[in-house]
Amino acid sequence: MTKKAVIIGASSGIGLEVARLLLLKGWKVGVAARRTESLEQLRNEYPNQVVTMQIDVTAPSAGSQLLQLAERVGGMHLYFHAAGVGWQNPDLEGEKEMTTVYTNVEGFMRMVGETFRYMATHDGGHIAVISSIAGTKGLGPAASYSATKAFQNTYIEALEQLAATRRLPITFTDIRPGFVDTPMLEGSDFPMKMNVQYVARKIVRAIERRRHVSVIDWRYRLLVFFWRLVPRFLWRRLRLIK
Repeated sequence: MTKKAVIIGASSGIGLEVARLLLLKGWKVGVAARRTESLEQLRNEYPNQVVTMQIDVTAPSAGSQLLQLAERVGGMHLYFHAAGVGWQNPDLEGEKEMTTVYTNVEGFMRMVGETFRYMATHDGGHIAVISSIAGTKGLGPAASYSATKAFQNTYIEALEQLAATRRLPITFTDIRPGFVDTPMLEGSDFPMKMNVQYVARKIVRAIERRRHVSVIDWRYRLLVFFWRLVPRFLWRRLRLIK
């Protein structure tokens, strides 16, 4: 039986690279994003395996569009959520803060919730999402980003508990990368930036192994470990920007 996946946020970066890896493994993949140029290119490369659709996760119609895409693919064994935005915004520019919330909270909840309801009535499946290590602590230079990522961590944990109590065969993987060299970080000088192909391979491995939480990679696992040890009275005095 051909495995089927739906990937939201597949126009570039991690979403696109994960799509390519699944296609090489023989999956049939539905890919969606706000921008569709690269999606059409992917469909031209894999005409028998790729279905495309334009979806903006912040639109009220995005949930029903997701179901349409799953129907066109022929099912949804895996849902992979790679849509997200974020900036350093120490001045708390209102538009950036609200765009982050609309995409990373409202859009995230809309799509993941719709997928949960679908899988609850279609023999289960696997929900994998890209959150971030930024959800570990509140980061002053990126307040809304770190807060929305903490929301995503908690929401997935809650749905995992809900599925278990309802005895639903739904698996969850919360993927928490650090800095990845994608268009979102283009031009930045963040340390420890990881190659997107390397990160995509780690993600596919975590999905295949059905990891509940996967921090990528060992350097960031170490960083998160020490972040959690920092008491609040010290954390609030920590200078994270120059």
